[in-house]
Amino acid sequence: MAEISKNLIELKHVKKSYDGKTNVIEEFNLEVKEGEFVTFLGPSGCGKTTILRMIGGFDTPTAGEILLQGADISLLPPDKRPVNTVFQKYALFPHLNVFDNIAFGLKLKKTDKKIMDQKVKQALEIVDLEGFEKRSVNTLSGGQQQRIAIARAIVNEPKLLLLDEPLSALDYKMRKEMQLELKNMHKKLGITFIFVTHDQEEALTMSDKIVVMADGEIQQIGTPEEIYNEPANVFVADFIGESNIFNGVMEDGKKASFAGSIFQTVDDFEKGKKIDAVIRPEDVEVVAPGKGQLDGEVTSADFKGTFYVTFVQCGNYEMEVHCLAHYEPGTKVGLNVIPDNIHIIPYDEALNHYEGVLGAFDENNGIAVKFADIETYLDYRKLYPSATVVDGNLTVNGETLVTEGVKVIAFYNPEDATMSDNAKEGLVSGKIISFYYIGDHYSYTIRSASEEDYVVDDEYLWNQGDTVGVSIDKDKLQYKLAE
Repeated sequence: MAEISKNLIELKHVKKSYDGKTNVIEEFNLEVKEGEFVTFLGPSGCGKTTILRMIGGFDTPTAGEILLQGADISLLPPDKRPVNTVFQKYALFPHLNVFDNIAFGLKLKKTDKKIMDQKVKQALEIVDLEGFEKRSVNTLSGGQQQRIAIARAIVNEPKLLLLDEPLSALDYKMRKEMQLELKNMHKKLGITFIFVTHDQEEALTMSDKIVVMADGEIQQIGTPEEIYNEPANVFVADFIGESNIFNGVMEDGKKASFAGSIFQTVDDFEKGKKIDAVIRPEDVEVVAPGKGQLDGEVTSADFKGTFYVTFVQCGNYEMEVHCLAHYEPGTKVGLNVIPDNIHIIPYDEALNHYEGVLGAFDENNGIAVKFADIETYLDYRKLYPSATVVDGNLTVNGETLVTEGVKVIAFYNPEDATMSDNAKEGLVSGKIISFYYIGDHYSYTIRSASEEDYVVDDEYLWNQGDTVGVSIDKDKLQYKLAE
C-alpha cells in the first residue's frame, strides 16, 4: 500500500508573470508538511510575497499547480480556501472593537452566537489578550494590534496561516518578543504557518524549514542549521549571517588554496577545481603570530555586547573575526581555522556563459559573433585552430568553412571585465542588482535592459542600483562550439 503524503501544500512548476514576458517567479517547486513552520526568506523584490499571495488566492499562477492536500486550488478564490492571511499592515477595522474585529469572519459565516463567543475567547487566550473584548483597536499598541490580527486569522480554524512580514512595523524589542510569541502560538495551534521575512535572524529563530529566495527562484531549502552551516551557494552564504568568502582552488588531499594560504578541509574535489571557501567569523580562532594558518594585523574592533567584531588584514585579504577578547588596532595576530569550519562551495561554472551565434568571416576583423547583448568579432583560431585563410575565405582541409548560423557558447572570467560609471563605455550597460565581498574584491552582478546578467570583479565599492558600463577584454573572451 502506497504511503499517504503528509504534505499540506505542494507547489509544482509554479511561474508568475505580470506582463506575459518576464517571469517574476521561475519554476517554483515546494512541499510543505502539515504542522510545519516554513519561512520564505530573501531580499526585497525576490518574490516572497508573490508566492504567498498565490497560495492565499490573491494572485493566480501563470503556470503550474498549487495543491492543497492533493487538490489543485490555483483558481479557487480566497474565501473558498481554508487559508487565512495576516498582512504587514494588520488591516483591522478601526470602527469595531476587539471582539467584533476577531469575530468578523465568523459573523459572515453566520456562526451561532454562543459558539462565536467561545471561539473569540479561546483566540484571545492564545494571543494572551484575555479581557480585551470591548477595547477599541485604536487604543492598542502595535504589538497588541498584531496579536488581534493573528487572533482574527486563527479564530476561523484555518488549515494554513500565511504571515506577510507581520513584525516589520514593530520596534526591535517588541519584534524579538513577538518572534517567541509566534513560535509558541504555532506549537499551541498545531496548524501550518508560512511566514515571509527579509530578516535572517527572524527566520533562523522561528522556522522548522527555510526557503531562501532570490530573483524569483529558490536558492536553498533546509533547516535553519543547514542553511547557516551548509549554504548551497555564495548568495546564501553572504545573505545568511556574516561570512568570510574567498575564491580559491582545490589542491591534493582535501586541501584548498585561498586567502594566500593552503587549508585542510573535509570536502573532497578534484585538484584544480575552482571553489569558493566560506568561513563564519565565529569559527576563526585568534592565536599568536606565526602559530596559525594566516598572520595579519587588526584594523578595527567593535564591541557588540557579547563579542568584538574584529577585522584582520592578512596581506591582500581581510578576515572578519568574532571573538571574546579585545585586540587593539595595530595588534599582530595569527588566525587559525579547523577543517570542519571551512565550507567549500564548487564555483558556479555557469556564470558569464551565454549562448551565441556566429556570423560571416571577415578577413580584417575575424568571425562576427552575437551573444547576450553583445556583438563583436572573434579570432577564428579560438574556434578553428586548424583553419587557414585562402583568398579571403576561411578554409579547413581545402574546403570553405561556412560560419553563419553556427551556435557557440561565449564566456569570460569575472576578473577579465571592468566597470565604468559611464554607461556608454564598454560592450554593454546595466544596473548593479547585487554584490558581495570576496576577501580582497567585490563581486558585482549587473543586469542589462534585456535581463541579461554579467558578473564582474572589482576592488572598489559601488552601490546597488548604480548604472554602469561593462567592458570585457576581447582577447580574454572565450568560445566553444555548442554541443
